[in-house]
Amino acid sequence: MSLPATLKMLGLVPGIVLIIIVAFVIEGSIEMLLRFSKAGSAYSYGDAMADAFGRIGKVLLQICIVIYNTGSLIVYMIIIEDVLSGSTSKEVHHAGILEGWFGEHWWTSRAFVLVAVTVVIFFPLMFFERIDSARYISVISVGLAIVFLLVVIGVTTFKLVDGSIETPKWFPAVTDSTSFLNLSTAVPVVVFAYICHYNVHTIQNELADSSLIQGVVRGSLALCALVYVMTGIFGFLLFGESTYTDLLSNFDTDIGVPYSSLFNNIVRISYAGHVILVFPTIFLPLRLNLDGLLFPSARPLALDKKRFVLESVGLVLISLVGAISIPNIWVAFEFTGATMGGLLAFVFPASITLKDPHCIATTKDKIVSVSMIILAVVSNFMAIYSNLRSLLS
Repeated sequence: MSLPATLKMLGLVPGIVLIIIVAFVIEGSIEMLLRFSKAGSAYSYGDAMADAFGRIGKVLLQICIVIYNTGSLIVYMIIIEDVLSGSTSKEVHHAGILEGWFGEHWWTSRAFVLVAVTVVIFFPLMFFERIDSARYISVISVGLAIVFLLVVIGVTTFKLVDGSIETPKWFPAVTDSTSFLNLSTAVPVVVFAYICHYNVHTIQNELADSSLIQGVVRGSLALCALVYVMTGIFGFLLFGESTYTDLLSNFDTDIGVPYSSLFNNIVRISYAGHVILVFPTIFLPLRLNLDGLLFPSARPLALDKKRFVLESVGLVLISLVGAISIPNIWVAFEFTGATMGGLLAFVFPASITLKDPHCIATTKDKIVSVSMIILAVVSNFMAIYSNLRSLLS
């Protein structure tokens, strides 16, 4: 939802280029991770880290996944809050669906609605034990995302033909060091959108032919890149410099097309449904890694129902409190993507390659790995510095 805002910050051309480049770099990091996992007979990201760095490597990875996925759940919950109960940005309030339908009441407030959604929807979803258990709702989730994208494309195309779309900003306006540093905050947001490393081994293990995983990864990343580029372009074209960090906040007023209110509701409801149904694919690896971190020698989590329930409920409640406390998704995207995201996507796979425990790394692998680490560290440091500077000021 922040990709159109990313293009607003960077300009149309650099924004699109960034989305495509990150897709290629992510594909390269996953390819290296899978290749070194195969050499070490590792069946998970954690096993690959343990093979290269011992127990400390696996523990460090588990900590990062727990923090990153908790941040992801918080982001998704904030989106649901924005859609259903509205949001306030720069002292401007954007009405949510429930506010638009029923007006402002205590039961349409952000906190109450999110608690209700958590109890009614998230609690049942958290009891899924395997990622393949969520395959059907994942298909529905993808369908809802496609509905969202098609409506945005359709509305934007109508306004382009109508001549009511303003000329977009092609490149960023850099006037001083502060505005330059602010550009770096877009990188973690794009990285956040692609990270899937902790699920790749699980999917590979569940494939009838594990050798197909590279094709699955490339196809998935290509589809994601296409969707992200389309979302960014058409979302930014539709609202221009008025684009908010959460695009859904723009769909609370007349968007200048016939049946505007209907399209607004379709866009917000479809994407909220998509976010809700994505929950298990984020929550399952979060719970699994937290359990491995806290109880490394205990019997499998699926066999201990008490531990399973306590960990599940605890994680959902922590995410709930975080979503109620954090003001908007841009803050959550930036800090989560700039810290744990960079480690999971770039630094850890590159470090495994440089460690090269099975002596299979080529000179090209090592050059690429060093470049990935340098780029991740520099861009993320700049993003974190810019974020902290903005918050403190």
